[in-house]
Amino acid sequence: MPDFSPSPRVPDPSIVSVDPSFDKYKMALAKVERLAHGMRWSEGPVWLGDTRMLVWSDVPGDCMYKWDEETGAVSAFRKPSNMGNGNTRDRQGRLVTCEHLTRRVTRTEHDGHLTVLADSFNGKRLNSPNDVVVKSDGSVWFTDPFFGILGFYEGEKAEPQLPYNVYRIDADGSISVAAEGINQPNGLAFSPDESILYIVESRSSPRKILACDVLNGRTLVNRRDFIDAGPKGTPDGFRVDVDGNLWCGWGMGEAGLDGVHIFNQDGKLIGRIDLPERCANVCFGGRHRNRLFMAATSSLYALYVNTQGLA
Repeated sequence: MPDFSPSPRVPDPSIVSVDPSFDKYKMALAKVERLAHGMRWSEGPVWLGDTRMLVWSDVPGDCMYKWDEETGAVSAFRKPSNMGNGNTRDRQGRLVTCEHLTRRVTRTEHDGHLTVLADSFNGKRLNSPNDVVVKSDGSVWFTDPFFGILGFYEGEKAEPQLPYNVYRIDADGSISVAAEGINQPNGLAFSPDESILYIVESRSSPRKILACDVLNGRTLVNRRDFIDAGPKGTPDGFRVDVDGNLWCGWGMGEAGLDGVHIFNQDGKLIGRIDLPERCANVCFGGRHRNRLFMAATSSLYALYVNTQGLA
């Protein structure tokens, strides 16, 4: 278990301005807090504002946990979870989850039962849906790399039947390939005006975050390198704030590389949140969407920031 105790100092020295433009996002009295620990690999945090709780996945632990904002209590939200990974909510407030074990994307209805949104394409099984976002038109976009079929730790070992694509599920339930030819697509998020979809290419060397223009709300064009993570960079899941900054889970087992890296809308690194363990994914939550929740290996961390995540 990585050693962690809240900093006795404010501002918290683990919140680092790489560029002066990041200073305005730092809260003078806010410190990194650890809310939970003891997971095997934390992933996919999502804020449920109507119940004031944070849900996240422990993929190899086969459990989705919940943290209650009012009491601070941590308990199982869903166990077994089919080795759930990425999570988000749709425009009706329903939970959408990527499942490694069943190789599918599901939606939790308001009465609690699960609806399968996608488990195959053209008659072939998906690989292991990883991360997911919902666009304002209700379409569901998800990545499908191979991580859950590599072995028996995060899923079931199997041979891939499909290329490693990004898919779109339309409101009528039809599924189409949104992007192909990406070496293990991972985290993804839209820009504030949804004119750009950012996608992590997690097995390129070096790793990259790609940008694609969204044509007519459906088609991805003009794919380009947006962020070159460098020889030791490991972007994973990320979210975008109202100013268009990308808050990216990061980690390489070295000081300054474990935690969250923040890039502005031009792709420039402007800040870091240093954590004692690798961070896989983040989300914004709290009443004003100004609290950053960070799913980091064995723990869940949080930090109040002077911006808001996209509504």
